[in-house]
Amino acid sequence: MISCKTRAMRNDDDEQNGDVDIENKYYNAKQLKADDPEAAIDEFLGMPALEEEKSDWGFKGLKQAIKLEFKLARYDKAVEHYKELLTYVKSAVTRNYSEKSINNMLDFIEKAAEDVDAYRCMEKFYALTLDIFQSTNNERLWLKTNIKLARLWLDRKDYRQLTDKLRELHKACQLEDGTDDPSKGTYSLEVYSLEILMYAETRNNKRLKVALYQRALKVKSAVPHPKIMGIIRECGENWKGAQSDFFESFKNYDEAGSLQRIQVLKYLVLATMLSGSDINPFDSQETKPYQNDPRISTMTDLVNAYQLEDIHGYEKILQNNKDLLEDPFIAENIDEVTRNVRTKAVVKLVAPYTRFTLAFISKQLKISLSEVQEIVGFLIVDKRLRGKINQQSGTVEIESSTDMDRVQAMKEWSSAIGSLWQTVLNEGEGFRSDEGGSQFTPGGGSGGSGAGGVGMVWSQGSMGGKSGRAKGKGAGRMSGMVGKG
Repeated sequence: MISCKTRAMRNDDDEQNGDVDIENKYYNAKQLKADDPEAAIDEFLGMPALEEEKSDWGFKGLKQAIKLEFKLARYDKAVEHYKELLTYVKSAVTRNYSEKSINNMLDFIEKAAEDVDAYRCMEKFYALTLDIFQSTNNERLWLKTNIKLARLWLDRKDYRQLTDKLRELHKACQLEDGTDDPSKGTYSLEVYSLEILMYAETRNNKRLKVALYQRALKVKSAVPHPKIMGIIRECGENWKGAQSDFFESFKNYDEAGSLQRIQVLKYLVLATMLSGSDINPFDSQETKPYQNDPRISTMTDLVNAYQLEDIHGYEKILQNNKDLLEDPFIAENIDEVTRNVRTKAVVKLVAPYTRFTLAFISKQLKISLSEVQEIVGFLIVDKRLRGKINQQSGTVEIESSTDMDRVQAMKEWSSAIGSLWQTVLNEGEGFRSDEGGSQFTPGGGSGGSGAGGVGMVWSQGSMGGKSGRAKGKGAGRMSGMVGKG
């Protein structure tokens, strides 16, 4: 008869052998992944059957199988096995491990999705995740998954569902009094950035974006991804801050090998132009390898033309690369860059002239007359041009800075002479006598040059009181431009 002790020892041995078998199966399957993914899937899916009760090994096997199925576009099978994976969450694995694993799984499928069917599969994954983790009260993963779902709807331009989801997320990130919950600041900022992008895509009222920006600034205790902060700073036209954030975001994505690095690098180039920086964004060692990348070459050419102030080259690049404007974030902000390029070109073109016509600028720079007038008006208000626009004739007359400086110098000289003359009258010894009488003779006089006289004759003629017309420039004739002479 077998003793209880012997039976227990055999059970322990059986468990150990079972663990060894399932572990061997796992590592054998991993070796097959690269060369024979179909066989690897079968091996991974065979692991749960070897478990006496659900454990880490079955969870790991299902994870690997789902990733391979998604890569092979076996989406229905991936969803089926994801449902099975979620049954391990409540008891077989720890809360932290399950949360991290599920989040990594969702990140994986988000990066790997390339077609409509993949996006549908993603949506099913998100729905299953939300259902299971809402029942386990894991609010953190619930928020992360909902934000991923909102991002998916933004990519698919499903604005109706996106609007409802953003409203739900805002509420989840708020306290009972309606203010943002400081403990959920990072999630709040991500929700704001998604809402800003939605408004950018739908060309919504810019005032709504500004209001969002002001609300986002009030969020405290947040450590968001740099890309999110870049989008928020751009909304507030903080180009320098956006440039810095997009650079950090690019480095993060580049180190992780994420394809998002290309999109963020485009945003970095855009922010560089908006900030007016003279530093080429491809001068850094992190971005330099991408300078000639075909996916970024248009932005490379654009920033080069911008920094060289080559308006015709810049306009030609935009004209020949309409697909660049398919990105709503770039499409919304490139107009500001174009305006800056044209403004610089106007300043450069009119620099040698005292008078010019708006039509001349329009023809030279190949931009509309109304935009030329708007740019010149802005330059005058901004005091970068000293002049006036004649609306009737369509001409602009520039006040010469040299003439203005001369007038100012004459005023200062005249003031100084008057002050000196007053001092001489009040303090000069030559105008006093011991008897208290003045030796000053208005008509001339013979004070001589002795100790007691001033040797001076005062007459109106000596002050150059000759009458006549003031010298100045005539009206002249103008054909488009008049140069400074």
